[in-house]
Amino acid sequence: MTRLRNPASRGMPSGSPVAGPGKPPPPGAGRRTRRRSTGGSFIGTYGLLVLTVAVFALFAVLLPDTFPTGNNFRAILTNQSIPAILALAVAIPIVTGRFDLSIGFGIGLAHVVAMWLLVHTGVPWPLVIAILLVGGLLVGLTNGFLVELARIDSLIATLGTGSILYAFTGWITGGGRIVPGPGGLPPAFTDLSNSSLLGLPVTAWYVLALVLVLWLVLEHLPLGRHLYVVGANPRAADLVGIRRRRVVISAFVGSSVVTAFAGALLAAQQQIGDPSAGNSYLLPAFVGALLGSTTIRPGRANAFGTLIAVAVLAIGLSGLQQLGAAFWITPLFNGLTLLTAVGFAGLAARRRQRAAAVVGVGRQPPAGPPRPSTSDDALSAGRHTAVDETRPTPSKEN
Repeated sequence: MTRLRNPASRGMPSGSPVAGPGKPPPPGAGRRTRRRSTGGSFIGTYGLLVLTVAVFALFAVLLPDTFPTGNNFRAILTNQSIPAILALAVAIPIVTGRFDLSIGFGIGLAHVVAMWLLVHTGVPWPLVIAILLVGGLLVGLTNGFLVELARIDSLIATLGTGSILYAFTGWITGGGRIVPGPGGLPPAFTDLSNSSLLGLPVTAWYVLALVLVLWLVLEHLPLGRHLYVVGANPRAADLVGIRRRRVVISAFVGSSVVTAFAGALLAAQQQIGDPSAGNSYLLPAFVGALLGSTTIRPGRANAFGTLIAVAVLAIGLSGLQQLGAAFWITPLFNGLTLLTAVGFAGLAARRRQRAAAVVGVGRQPPAGPPRPSTSDDALSAGRHTAVDETRPTPSKEN
């Protein structure tokens, strides 16, 4: 006679408590699992924030006269506000599982167009900003259509559009710089980047406002839930009636519009049109967005995590520069941090999926009539983790 054996009990001594289908887990097993996961959950959620404080404390001890000062703090905020805005722009399509490589070329074109319009045409600066935002809208629509309608991979599509944007930048500038005349740029325009509010650079307030808006959209509005569902499981998004293409296109539009706004701030800050100025912003933006997905909401891009990631990068770079680090330390630091961020982001996503799978098994309801799935189920799944379609089912063996 063939005897069926529970696969989960293989390799366990006789009499070991095994939780099978319809059987409760051993007494205390849930508490032990929660105790083991508490430390890891805290580190995964707030570890980067703790690291930020530790790095700041380290440089404050090494450089007590120059680092923990108000002037250095304001300098960090001024210099890193535009990279922070670009990191938030990059995070929007990352939520949907896409990448926008055109942001470095986009900010370069936007600030060159702003300088050209202000210097050579005399267009009022509010109209210049409106033109930049409309241009960002068109670039985002182009990226979205190439990815969703032409079915081109987002890396290839945005790299191609970025190259086209860089070509337009060279065409406008002729390879040279756009320098304003003796009268300079309108003071109201330069104040967009060089003024202060409540003792802090005004650009820092732009970053904070953008973080709050992005947090509100991603965490509390239906559009944010749709973005997460599309990124977690496109098939589930289609099944519940989410217009996936429209959501992805909206993500690219949001990214490009924010990038265009950053280009206006760059023009107001530098007050010169440099055709190669945007090339150095691409890598730090991706480092901030990907590193930010490892904290606060590990495994998914989020606004506050991106802000913390940019903060730790800014503090680290500022400290290294004040210690007299060579010029090549900055790209080395960004490259190593990017590799680390990608690795930890993948690890956080896998841990999140495994945790969801364990919770799903532990909360398996008793056998009964099947319940039809609803859109709320899919939205919840997309908000927290991808639906695991490849989970193996227990099999019986002789």
